[in-house]
Amino acid sequence: MRAVVMAGGEGTRLRPMTASMPKPLLPVVNKPLMEYVLLLLKRHGLEEAVVTVQFLASMVRNYFGDGEELGMSLQYANEETPLGTAGSVKNAEEALHDDTFLVISGDALTDIDLTDLIRFHKDRGALVTVCLKRVTNPLEFGITIIDEDGRVDRFLEKPTWGEVFSDTVNTGIYVMEPEVFDYIEAGEIVDWSGDVFPALMAAGKPIYGYVAEGYWEDVGTHEAYLRAQADVLSGLVQAEIDGFEVAPGIRIAEGAEVDHEAVLKGPLYIGDYAKVEAGAELREYTVLGSNVVVRSSAFLHRAVVHDNVYIGPQTNLRGCVIGKNADVMRAARIDEGAVIGDECLIEEEALIAGGVKVYPFKTIEAGAVVNTSVIWESRGQTSLFGPNGVSGIVNVEITPELAVKLASAYATTLRKGSTVVTARDHSRAARALKRAVIAALTASAIDVRDLECQPLPVLRLEASRAAAGGIMVRTTAGVPDSVDISFLDERGNELSQAGQRKLERVYSRQEYRRAFPGEIGELTFPTRTLENYAQLLLHSVDITDVADANLRVVIDAGGGAASLVLPMLLGRLGVDAHVVGVGLDEVHPTETPTERAAALDRLTSLVSSSQASFGVYFGPVGERLAIVDETGRVIDESRALLVFLDLIAAEARRGRIALPVTTTRVAARVARSYGVDIEWTRTSAGELSRAAEQPGLIFAGDGAGGYVFPEFSGAPDAIAAFVRLAGLVARTHLPLSRIDARIPSSNVQRRDVPTPWAAKGVVMRSVVEAAGDREIDTTDGVRIVESDGRWVLVLPDPAQAITHLWAEAPTAHAAAALLDEWTAVVAASHPE
Repeated sequence: MRAVVMAGGEGTRLRPMTASMPKPLLPVVNKPLMEYVLLLLKRHGLEEAVVTVQFLASMVRNYFGDGEELGMSLQYANEETPLGTAGSVKNAEEALHDDTFLVISGDALTDIDLTDLIRFHKDRGALVTVCLKRVTNPLEFGITIIDEDGRVDRFLEKPTWGEVFSDTVNTGIYVMEPEVFDYIEAGEIVDWSGDVFPALMAAGKPIYGYVAEGYWEDVGTHEAYLRAQADVLSGLVQAEIDGFEVAPGIRIAEGAEVDHEAVLKGPLYIGDYAKVEAGAELREYTVLGSNVVVRSSAFLHRAVVHDNVYIGPQTNLRGCVIGKNADVMRAARIDEGAVIGDECLIEEEALIAGGVKVYPFKTIEAGAVVNTSVIWESRGQTSLFGPNGVSGIVNVEITPELAVKLASAYATTLRKGSTVVTARDHSRAARALKRAVIAALTASAIDVRDLECQPLPVLRLEASRAAAGGIMVRTTAGVPDSVDISFLDERGNELSQAGQRKLERVYSRQEYRRAFPGEIGELTFPTRTLENYAQLLLHSVDITDVADANLRVVIDAGGGAASLVLPMLLGRLGVDAHVVGVGLDEVHPTETPTERAAALDRLTSLVSSSQASFGVYFGPVGERLAIVDETGRVIDESRALLVFLDLIAAEARRGRIALPVTTTRVAARVARSYGVDIEWTRTSAGELSRAAEQPGLIFAGDGAGGYVFPEFSGAPDAIAAFVRLAGLVARTHLPLSRIDARIPSSNVQRRDVPTPWAAKGVVMRSVVEAAGDREIDTTDGVRIVESDGRWVLVLPDPAQAITHLWAEAPTAHAAAALLDEWTAVVAASHPE
């Protein structure tokens, strides 16, 4: 008699383990599931088998070959497309030689007595005998009713509890006569329980059920997979385990090295050529695959570790599965029910929460806390927050589910009954995600004032007037398929580092507050927000002489929400404005770098052809501004900052200006010439806003098109920048090109150096040591100042495995040479 081994399923419930490996090859105590099945067949005299394969078929064929190593004869029947449980066997009909045959799943673990099953089939003269097993929870299986003689009365596939009429389930093991193929159409999708068995019963054919004793586990879920390991180790299933039993329940395979000071508490299994160092502790039901390395002070309990995995020192693994070729670095923790896919890297001190699935080839950064599955994105990050809030690809990294969790965490940091202002850009994605945000806020006892589609500066103003904070959902500038969710404080500024950490702490613990029915927050839609913004802006910013200067300006609204404010602003401002780019395209909410460059080219042509005083280009949410002078030349953002600085300092003749430490020191020379001081700040988001809150500050800018005017707002505002620029140009009576020309040239260059997370501390220590006796400034990162005024700044990126370097020198060549010198220092501190 021959057997048919079903090995074509995808095992979707077991992903990510089956994302890169077919379920029959999943190791149980370091041996593929299907190998246990084949050895069971051999024990019962079934030494010839046809294996049906479809998903990752070549991996199954390559592993088992012709079966000679197992003392069997194997053939393969390949399905081009899934044919169902019966259609798959029909596909193997020719290899069965028109004889009685047995069908068995290649991905279940069992020691059922197949000899007795076959005897039962022959004694009953059955066409089909279904092997049955009594289980406590039959919901995931097909249940069967049989009469006193064993004849099947009824089948039902995967019932609800209301449909459960038996605890006797179908194991997927059958003995059949070749006549059964008459009821299966070749090449069609046909299932046994759903199609063939009902047809046979309707035709009065003899179908019997054999209730088996023995062990049977479907191994269809992650919990069942871990349970199967424990059952094999505990001897609950009759299965051959390789290796030597060196102590009760402790098996060690050939070539494995276990230090005598390692702590082993069985039952457990250590695979061939694995290495366990002194101080490591392996507890009950732990399984190590081949070539696994477990370093000192690591703790593993009920952990299943596949082949070629590195487990670093001080790691803690409980009730989890680690895929092959993965690396788990020092002090990482992986909790109960987590599954790490093949070839993943879990960096130092990362925490993988219980139940999280990390799909193959992903990296979890050092110190990251991951409590949602990492499926498509390539990294689990140390911090939720980047430079623009929480950012990621729409419906991949940033989903409505994530938006709900983030908003719930934010709400939990506020008092019940607080008010939060929300807004979005004009994209469809932002609209959908903002709705999720609002639902989470109101469900957490937070009142919401929704501004709908508005520029970010308008949201900031509303948040600062009578709210506990705000949330903006917008498309990432220049990246149409990504979105940013920005969280604001009660002043309308980005959350501080402390505020971000507080939100992240609630999010990582998933300890969200929920309101009682009577506490559900209220949703309102305030009116006149744009008018209030325009009125306050014109009242706060100096526009003296603008109406009398006969300024002609060209404005490109960038296809963004800034265009909504312009109608209420331009008439009162008193400028002759030619406005383009006012359409709001919800399908294309941002311009790519190429499209932005084309828009700026168009703007320069319009400015020069219309003899305008200047032109401006607004960023998508009205936060950043590009400037074109009267000649039609785009002023580089770093030069535009100096132009603004020169105009403001020349007019004020006192006060302080805040700039990030990456700004050219030419700024200090220009400011000093007018009696104005420079306050150098950190580069992280919100630092300029915090500086703007201090008395005596007259201006701040980030060198990337963001300008802060403390008399109106503490955050970058492109609309305010335009109004302020109009006033400055009107009063100075000089064109922007002349202002730019009188400012000394600067040579600041930047370079990014890839740096592993674990090496960043070493890098910064090496930089300080290499600085020697040179002057060091640690405002942000480490800035080394040479005796002749040249300087270089080394700054680790907070969100990426990168170290940023800036250098300034009298010439571009000298700046590049300085970058080369310190790039070498950074690279040498973490050799590959």
